[in-house]
Amino acid sequence: TQSSGSSGINAEYGEGVVADRNLTLGHLIGVLHTFFKRLGIEKLKFKPAYNPYTEPSMEIFSYHPGLKKWVEIGNSGVFRPEMLLPMGLPEDVNVIAWGLSLERPTMIKSGINNIRELIGPKVNLNMVQDFPICRVNKA
Repeated sequence: TQSSGSSGINAEYGEGVVADRNLTLGHLIGVLHTFFKRLGIEKLKFKPAYNPYTEPSMEIFSYHPGLKKWVEIGNSGVFRPEMLLPMGLPEDVNVIAWGLSLERPTMIKSGINNIRELIGPKVNLNMVQDFPICRVNKA
């Protein structure tokens, strides 16, 4: 959870890490495309970014039709080799990682234009109950 300063709203993040031999930035982009496609979000853009622990690093954006603009939905990168040295991993093992906003993809999927309608005192509890991404389907 991270506070967003002036709004006082906390933002929730999910994180992922994969370690394997010879992973590249292309693998990371593929994982992110697959993940968001499973959520029904296919319009993604990646922008180079700076992160102290990863290089290369990217911000992840998705198009929000209601706002008619691209919004940041996460951050990602390939861990720098010196970050992996204390872990004792073989030299050909790379680690890809990402941190993703939970609210913004939900806003895109549900057509919400203001995050305050999703979290906080203005939230519509009927929408939360009826929205499929919030429901666990029984097999």
